[in-house]
Amino acid sequence: MKRRIISVCCAVVMIMGLTITAGFQTNATESQPINNHSYLTHETESTGIATSITRGADLQTGYSKIVRLGPGVIYAGGTTIAQHEVESVKVGVMVERAKDENDTWHYVDTWQKENENAISVSSNKRIEVEGDWYYRVRCVHSAGNDMSSSYTNGIYIEEP
Repeated sequence: MKRRIISVCCAVVMIMGLTITAGFQTNATESQPINNHSYLTHETESTGIATSITRGADLQTGYSKIVRLGPGVIYAGGTTIAQHEVESVKVGVMVERAKDENDTWHYVDTWQKENENAISVSSNKRIEVEGDWYYRVRCVHSAGNDMSSSYTNGIYIEEP
């Protein structure tokens, strides 16, 4: 009986801790501007995770990534991971930019990569861009018959 009470108390403390932590994370982002589901930040990097299909028969997950390398320079890319070896694994990468939360995202660059009879594919580029804009990366991930997408938050890039 004593062990059961201790177990219940530990579980309650864990749940309360997770609830409080989740609340702090939500409050931290409420003051940031947002544009089409992407927060506009001054961070040095952002990673997006494919959420449309948590786990399909073929697609395990996908990631999109953007990193500020310096004024006017970014690293952008994406990765797709399959559950098992499939006939085709693809990633399509799109770089977009916006001035602020009231602007629409504008096309900057796009490319794609495919690996056949594989379990993963990655593609990335170093790109010189115009400063004084927020940039984000959107990716389309496919493995076998499954497809999903991911996107990063927007990160501010300074003038070179």
